[in-house]
Amino acid sequence: MQVVTANELKTKGVNSLEKALNQEDNAIISVRGKPRFVVMELEQYDQLREAGIFLAWQEARTAYTKGNYEIVENVGDHLKCLKKEISNEASVSLEFPKADTNV
Repeated sequence: MQVVTANELKTKGVNSLEKALNQEDNAIISVRGKPRFVVMELEQYDQLREAGIFLAWQEARTAYTKGNYEIVENVGDHLKCLKKEISNEASVSLEFPKADTNV
């Protein structure tokens, strides 16, 4: 994997990343000599995220099929909880700070 130093990134900018990504699919940005970040094309990142979501879905589906789950609350209770949260958020967001009368 190509390594781009933080200093190189600072001086050469995005060109240093483009050069590294032309040689490999992803690159490491090192800070003070230690690998710190991974950079990749957005399309590759999207594919990784999609694969992660698909894997989580498969795991949930397998657990459901095997009966490996627990119902914590019924639908009605969950809806009540959501409505309460929404109304609390609405009341908080509609409150305005009081004007300072000592001005």
